[in-house]
Amino acid sequence: MGRRPIAAMLLAFALLVVSTLDAWAVPPWEAANPIKPLPAPPLGIHSKFETLPTPPTPERVRLGRWLFFDKRLSADNTLSCASCHQPEHAFSELTPHSTGIRGQQGARKAPSFVNLAWTIFPHFFWDGRAASLEEQALGPIANPIEMGSTHAAMVKTCQTRGYAPYFKEAFGADEITQERVVHAIADYERTRMSGNSPVDRWQIGKDESAVSAEVKQGWQLFFGKAECGLCHIGENFTDSLFHNLGIGWDPQKQEFKDVGRYAISKKDEDRGAFKTPGLREVAKHPPYMHDGSLATLEAVVEHYNKGGNPNPQLSARIHKLGLSQPEVQALVKFMEALSGEGYADTAPAAFPE
Repeated sequence: MGRRPIAAMLLAFALLVVSTLDAWAVPPWEAANPIKPLPAPPLGIHSKFETLPTPPTPERVRLGRWLFFDKRLSADNTLSCASCHQPEHAFSELTPHSTGIRGQQGARKAPSFVNLAWTIFPHFFWDGRAASLEEQALGPIANPIEMGSTHAAMVKTCQTRGYAPYFKEAFGADEITQERVVHAIADYERTRMSGNSPVDRWQIGKDESAVSAEVKQGWQLFFGKAECGLCHIGENFTDSLFHNLGIGWDPQKQEFKDVGRYAISKKDEDRGAFKTPGLREVAKHPPYMHDGSLATLEAVVEHYNKGGNPNPQLSARIHKLGLSQPEVQALVKFMEALSGEGYADTAPAAFPE
């Protein structure tokens, strides 16, 4: 065997050893969750990350993705944020209300946070009790019915589970605080954007073939006769405000099962009022309303069509609409056509140790 073939074999062997060592040098959890550039907002989302007071960074998003899916943040290691905010259902769920640790039942459905990096008003949760995505992320972790972890336990979990280097990478120092935990989770949530739906391709892309005639009729009804566009406005189809539709009203007891915004504002006009949900990906997570009491989008439209449930605080915007059955179906088809892309994700295969 000549010198050249031997040299080539030695070089190939050396390269193999180097690549193997490189592979060994990268922990499996880093390989499962690499740092990625921030995603570009999809068609239909005109807002930009740089307009935020503190724009997300790829390092914080990587850390937040781990934390969002890590069940070790719950008191019994059984639930993560993703247990209720399920990616396959546009970060909501298919049940009327959420289930916490030890099978405890909540009273409300987990709302989607798709496209909530930008809001018209800083109201989060169905009742608006949080003023930021950070506050919204913190609440369920500490809630004894949901994830049930104290703030101190949450920090300790991150300190003892191998997260310290990634907090240093994300924040410039390896100190772990509850503020940094929820900041990272919120930055991951900010990257979950939906757009490029058939409606976007039709309205913005000017592709007349992107939607059916029925969807186009639904668009006209949505912003016309059905008056949906009075509250479902903007690129995410929500005014971020609170409205009483009569959901949960008991006419015999003359009271609401859940008083909604009133518990926060203490204003009588807010009894039974809940935040307007965004409509992007709305077809992905029935049932609907804060209590999951309406099984389908058709049932939602029919609720508005009949004028809601009468009660002393019913919103002045709610009244009988006189929609025909074909018009109801056209509105449903329009909302289904708001399903797009960009938000999808799955859990990392490995977590820091």
